[in-house]
Amino acid sequence: MFYIAICDDEKYFRIRERELVAKYMDSKSYKFRIDIYDSGIELLKEKSKIPQYDIIFLDINMKEIDGMKTAREIRKITREVYIVFVTAFITYAPEGYEVDAIRYLLKDDERIEKAIDECLETVIYKLNYVEHKHIFEFREGKVTVFFEDILYVESNLHKLIFHMAGNPDRKYTMYEKLDSIEDLLHDAGFCRIHKSCLVNLRYVEHVERYKAELLNGSSLAISKSRYIHTRDE
Repeated sequence: MFYIAICDDEKYFRIRERELVAKYMDSKSYKFRIDIYDSGIELLKEKSKIPQYDIIFLDINMKEIDGMKTAREIRKITREVYIVFVTAFITYAPEGYEVDAIRYLLKDDERIEKAIDECLETVIYKLNYVEHKHIFEFREGKVTVFFEDILYVESNLHKLIFHMAGNPDRKYTMYEKLDSIEDLLHDAGFCRIHKSCLVNLRYVEHVERYKAELLNGSSLAISKSRYIHTRDE
């Protein structure tokens, strides 16, 4: 599944961009979710969600905090998301290199659809997109889970607990060995930080003092034997 954010303080363009992105995704039969923000401040409040996004469309000329400043704050959180600037005037190109912006799109109604299509094609090609998902037989029932939605998995009394990103109350449980889940998630950006914990690295803010601090404020213990490996990951 693709996770996309659109951040624009002009209502018309928020709606227009969403329509065009959804149209492209539907034409390719991709599963996707689009979140809408009307300011950089609103987007940056969702600190724990930002690493989930594959693409963020940012209006440059926003009030309070402009798109460039918002992009710099995003880059403090993650280097993985693709940033696309949307602007009425192409005057920021040199600064875009600082935040690795992949595209500048002009707010031109006649050409913006083609520009968005070409931009999405480029990003999808660079992502070498493959949907990482699996159908799990949880105690709560059979659930299709996208790997990027998993915050971490912990083992407790022979039971695995799946903690899900973006919703601290949403958890799934099953009876299985953590070794088996580690094998399944090995190539999806997960790291075994403890004999009883497997964490999604995209949600780790920093590692220090044998702890992994997550973007949602959680703190997970790292065993001494796994500390150096986790830190280097």
